Amino acid sequence: MDSLVSTRWLADQLGADDLVVLDATMHLPDNPRDAAAEYAAAHVPGARWLDLASFVDARSPVPKAVPTAEQFADRLGHLGITPESCVVLYDDSQIKSAARAWFVFRLYGFAGVAILDGGLAKWKAEGRALEAGQTPVTPSEFPIPTRRPGTRSKADILANCDQRAEQVVDARDAARFAGEEGSGSAGHIPGAANVPFPLLFAANGTYRAPDEIAAIFAEAGVALERPVVTSCNSGMTAAVLAFGLHLVGKQDVALYDGSWLEWGSDPDTPKQQGAAR
Repeated sequence: MDSLVSTRWLADQLGADDLVVLDATMHLPDNPRDAAAEYAAAHVPGARWLDLASFVDARSPVPKAVPTAEQFADRLGHLGITPESCVVLYDDSQIKSAARAWFVFRLYGFAGVAILDGGLAKWKAEGRALEAGQTPVTPSEFPIPTRRPGTRSKADILANCDQRAEQVVDARDAARFAGEEGSGSAGHIPGAANVPFPLLFAANGTYRAPDEIAAIFAEAGVALERPVVTSCNSGMTAAVLAFGLHLVGKQDVALYDGSWLEWGSDPDTPKQQGAAR
């Protein structure tokens, strides 16, 4: 299974014994939409509710931190997933939240995971079948995995401000990145490049071709032969950039999990204003 699958592929595969489809929709706190209610009203047939908003380590001092290995195993077991399952993630969110779920799965070594290109919006636009209610699940025993070194801490980013061994790429919009008046942001991590995450998508909500994605990063001044750390406001859309780089074939990509929520709230961290250079 490829990392990005089409609606047609998924429609043909529905009902396969090893296939698990997960609704990974999550909205920003100021969005009035209720993702859980929307799932219950209409979802891809057989899809299970991931509840991405609660798939975090609430005990961590890092805002919205990725779940622990124990939490990961517990959630996948609750959803009836085994290490042999093929998991397809989708969302119906402006922030393309399936990418965050994909990042968490990959962080814990789960290779058989993909994102539905175009998400639920494309599925609906094509008039494909929908289902309401909750999908019955038989829980499984999922083993506690080993976490891979795919995230960066505030201390890591502070050290990198001096060393610049890794390129930081910010997924927020240009106004917040620049710290423009009225944006609610004090700027960005010094030296960061800016690739607003919507740039990675075509008009129909599907991911752009790998060569187009590579060109977008190159135009932003990102050297694809060097390591990258993605960042955003809360660690959500940073995962979109990480997935886009994955499509390009880039492997040396990490994510700053605390992102601007952590960095911007600390008066001692350096901030830079102005447009990307």
